[in-house]
Amino acid sequence: MSVVATTRVRKYHLGLIGAAVLILLMSLVRIVSGQDDITSSGTFAAALLLAVPIGLAGLGGLWAERAGVVNIGLEGMMVLGTWFAGWAGYQWGWAAALLAGLVAGALGGLIHAVATVTFGVDHIISGVAINLLGPGVTRFLSEVLYKEGTGAAKAGAGITTSPALSSQGPEVSLPLLSSGPDWLGSLEGTHWFLLSDLAGILRGLTHEVNALVILAVLLLPLTFFVLWRTAFGLRLRSAGENPWAAESLGVNVYLIKYVAVVISGAFAGLGGVFLVFVSTKYVEGQTAGRGFIGLAAMIFGNWRPGGLAAGAALFGYADGLQLRSSGAVTSFFLFGAALLVLYLGARLRGMLASNQPAEIVARGAREYTLLAGAAVGAVLLVWLWMTVDKLPNEFVFITPHVLTLLVLLVASQRLRMPKADGVRYRRGEQH
Repeated sequence: MSVVATTRVRKYHLGLIGAAVLILLMSLVRIVSGQDDITSSGTFAAALLLAVPIGLAGLGGLWAERAGVVNIGLEGMMVLGTWFAGWAGYQWGWAAALLAGLVAGALGGLIHAVATVTFGVDHIISGVAINLLGPGVTRFLSEVLYKEGTGAAKAGAGITTSPALSSQGPEVSLPLLSSGPDWLGSLEGTHWFLLSDLAGILRGLTHEVNALVILAVLLLPLTFFVLWRTAFGLRLRSAGENPWAAESLGVNVYLIKYVAVVISGAFAGLGGVFLVFVSTKYVEGQTAGRGFIGLAAMIFGNWRPGGLAAGAALFGYADGLQLRSSGAVTSFFLFGAALLVLYLGARLRGMLASNQPAEIVARGAREYTLLAGAAVGAVLLVWLWMTVDKLPNEFVFITPHVLTLLVLLVASQRLRMPKADGVRYRRGEQH
């Protein structure tokens, strides 16, 4: 077996071990805190629905940035997707909503591509413009098409909302797990340690899942295959690493960037479509910054689909938990303390396993400061969990956003973005 294959196997095993440890910790926190919503099927069903839009937005950012185009306009493209999905969905059903949201997001991506690739506009400025353009255009369209006296208004529309969708996508339950007798629900209801937690998680992720959610989840491995296992993906990634070298090998860098950014916008628009499916209609402001959270999930995942999926799952879970139970959010204090204790144990074990005193001394004051900070943080989090019965609703609402900042703070030490990400490219120029 090659070294690369061995490394992949080890990473895969480490991922499985990490997931098992997280589930075990969640079960322990549930038992200690008495908050059953921590691992309930309802929480994980909500987390899945809320993670999908974040994951799709992050997937859009991944396609664009792997091709060398920074796309912070994901939020505006999601807004376009939500409005057009609501507008088409109430008239012609879920399939029309899906298509309209995709096309609207792709048009937002096309505008971004024209500005950045053709005219060389700074990528950040163009992205900010898209984020301003999306809400502005949708508000204008709402005031024109949803005003009083129109057919849409009679169907229940307002200036800030569309009529309800005329139909939604089909729901399925996965065979053997959630079809037939609801044995997972019965096992979840026992509240046994670990077993009921596993049952709740599996039931939430497999019982009556919208078929379009399954389609969206499958886009993650499909993206990995296209970008890392095909000639097209190699050309796209080369455009993000060194477009001048790619050009010298005959790659049409302009075309590659256009395709990547349009696909990026389409994925962001699709994320907006799923938000409309969750609420059954378009509501102004319903993206609530999820385009930016998707961008954070992509960065957390180090510009790779697997890490992006983990980041989206984390943010979706935090969002779902705060919707299901504000009291359960305080359990994050206990969960965070447990993670810090594990971190302390791992670092101390590494230090004690070293037989070189000089190596321990060489770690310096920074290493011991980190350990002391982790210990103090664990004690502080346990104290907060013991003293705070319920967080104010304002703090509960911003939990996902605070988690975004904390995750980026932790992940920032190991990131490696594409080398030419955000670099202005002109054919024939030497960089």
